[in-house]
Amino acid sequence: MASKKYGANKPFDLSDWGRPIARVFARILKDKPVSVIQVTNLHFLLTLFCAWLILQDELVVACLLLIVKGVVDAVDGELARMRERPSHVGRFWDTVADTIGLIALMLAFGSILEWELALTGGMILAILFQYSLFNHFSIRLRASGSGDTTSRMDERQCPDAHPWEKQRNVKIFHTIYLVCFYWQDRIVTILTGRGSKNLKVELTSSSALGYGMQSIVFASLAVIQRLDFLPTLVLGVNNAIFAFAVLYSRLGATRS
Repeated sequence: MASKKYGANKPFDLSDWGRPIARVFARILKDKPVSVIQVTNLHFLLTLFCAWLILQDELVVACLLLIVKGVVDAVDGELARMRERPSHVGRFWDTVADTIGLIALMLAFGSILEWELALTGGMILAILFQYSLFNHFSIRLRASGSGDTTSRMDERQCPDAHPWEKQRNVKIFHTIYLVCFYWQDRIVTILTGRGSKNLKVELTSSSALGYGMQSIVFASLAVIQRLDFLPTLVLGVNNAIFAFAVLYSRLGATRS
């Protein structure tokens, strides 16, 4: 499932299934007075709405809407690329919005499925690290394939604002990102090492942990009324995939 965001690289990205749909909507919005940040705000609000639906015991509807949210989530990046206006504010806010949304969703699932608070916390941390692993390899492949450096491996230094955004806003969102997420990114970077020569195996395996694939699995479990299987999936199967991607990255570095 090749995507322009990876340029010449053509990894098989399991979580990127919704991008062709997102690209259609991005083309529609390209010349409309709709900002990329507004699209990000829309998928953030949609996530919070899904969390509310879960608390109302509308689990199937909520999980199906999460699939729609996944498509909307890809629209902002596609819109920025089509307009050739990448945004550091958008990059940082997108991550913050996704994390707040994830916490809201897991708390809602924990409430309705009667999870212990420790289990809910463990689920949140596991999924955050899973997303970070996928993003790690995605960032590296985007940089090498399309030259996209809006997202960076090391975000410790505040980037210079683009002409269409304010440096003050970049600094604010960069500080938030640094405080909340740098530790997570750093741990993943240390774990993965240099990686294999083209990173395609790492990207494909870790893409099973990306939001696009996860939303399909969540919806499937909701339809068959087996959301009680979520902890086993996230803390068992997903962590096994995480371990495989990390080990392959480490072993691949020794072979390349």
